[in-house]
Amino acid sequence: MPASLAGLQARHGPRYRWLLLLSVMIGTMASIMSSTIVNVAIPDMSHHFTLGQERAQWVSSGFMVAMTVSMLTTPWLLARYGYRRTYAGTMLLLMAGGIVGGLSNHFSLVLGARVAEGLAAGVVQPIPAIIIMRAFGPHEQGRASGLFGMGVVLAPAVGPSVGGLLVDLFGWRSIFFMVIPLCLVSLWMAYRYVPDTAPGGVAANRNTAMIDWRGLLLGAVGTLCLLNGMVELHGTGGGAQALVLLGGAVAALAAFVWWQRRLAATGGAPLMNLALFGYRPFAMGSIVAFIYGTALFGSTYLLPVYLQLGLNLSASHVGTILLPAGLVLAATIAGVGRLADKHPTWLLVSTGLALLAASFALMLTVSLASGLWMLVAWATLGRIGLGFILPSLNLGSLRPLHEHLLSQGASAINFLRMLGGAIGVSLCGIVLEWRLAAHGDSLANSTSSPARLAAFNEAFLMLAVLCLLAMVAAWQLRVPVAAIPNDEQKAG
Repeated sequence: MPASLAGLQARHGPRYRWLLLLSVMIGTMASIMSSTIVNVAIPDMSHHFTLGQERAQWVSSGFMVAMTVSMLTTPWLLARYGYRRTYAGTMLLLMAGGIVGGLSNHFSLVLGARVAEGLAAGVVQPIPAIIIMRAFGPHEQGRASGLFGMGVVLAPAVGPSVGGLLVDLFGWRSIFFMVIPLCLVSLWMAYRYVPDTAPGGVAANRNTAMIDWRGLLLGAVGTLCLLNGMVELHGTGGGAQALVLLGGAVAALAAFVWWQRRLAATGGAPLMNLALFGYRPFAMGSIVAFIYGTALFGSTYLLPVYLQLGLNLSASHVGTILLPAGLVLAATIAGVGRLADKHPTWLLVSTGLALLAASFALMLTVSLASGLWMLVAWATLGRIGLGFILPSLNLGSLRPLHEHLLSQGASAINFLRMLGGAIGVSLCGIVLEWRLAAHGDSLANSTSSPARLAAFNEAFLMLAVLCLLAMVAAWQLRVPVAAIPNDEQKAG
């Protein structure tokens, strides 16, 4: 078939697989940018709609919940509609969310647009990992992951800066329109380079069983209860409500696992194939992904707060400190991608986790009298650690899977990483408030103090311990490189 992976390779020649990677990378960049860039517009949006902090926060929270849950639907969508229709559909939904959000005069429409964008972002994010595992040979999957990761990392690094400029010049509505050019380019490239087949090179089958709606509902309820329960723990006076919500999350998780097992036993199509976790490297990789997401998103929240409220640095100083680290991260990902083709992924992931843990632990050496160079050095060390993990983790987790489980595996590991990330932000806030109270301080105070620094240090220490725990699981990712044929390429 001319629009199959093999047909498109024959038409476009040896460079085709890189054009395919670029096609899905642009769309993923658009989805990631839409998730981060809106934060700079929340103050203006709150003023325009006269929103309180809790309602305004749902602009970000609604997106994250929708994105996390919709990741579980990607395998079913790919099997039913194929790569091209699924990918193009997500880009159209993302673009529609941007247009509706930018033109809305009611906050409910803005919130709905953000949920739509979150749904699109969740579906699209597992697709590149599936493409890399199928369109590239094992000897170049690491390089492909590195180049893809470098492009994706630049989106959240550049997005807020450009977004801040747009808000100042044109107002908060311009933030929603920013993703439209990227969506248009990705749609054009999708119809040229993305195959219309389903994973495995087979034709998409519209007659497949309907999606596991019960599993999806249980997953959505569990995620909502978990995230809202963490928010209540972060707040004040909501202890009983937090316990109810967290109890509901545990119950929904237990029901989800029971239902997935029952559906698989009766020959159905579960939303998450639990057979994935029978592969030890994937099970351990999932643990690493969850803890890694917790540490990554938690530190992304904690570090700017620490620099501004702990060390009394201005916003411009914060940007100066974090910019070199972001550039180093992009360069590291590209370099480590090449290493991943030649070295065991468990070693690269463990190295990255060790560097990330060291960067968190070294924050304890910073004082109010420390020079900016020290902050730049520790932040950069942590980003080098992230650069070792990002292109390696998916490869180490997905390579041992049987081909028919690749789509499910990519979807599940992205879901667990995002779930860990959502928990990480609240966890850092909870630990920070707890330690501030223990030291007799509060962020409401206008000046920093040694007690406040001690509270931040203990929060960073918690993140370092999480990274060390993830290393224990990372050591179980061992898959001998020699066992994988260098010239084997998975068509599909």
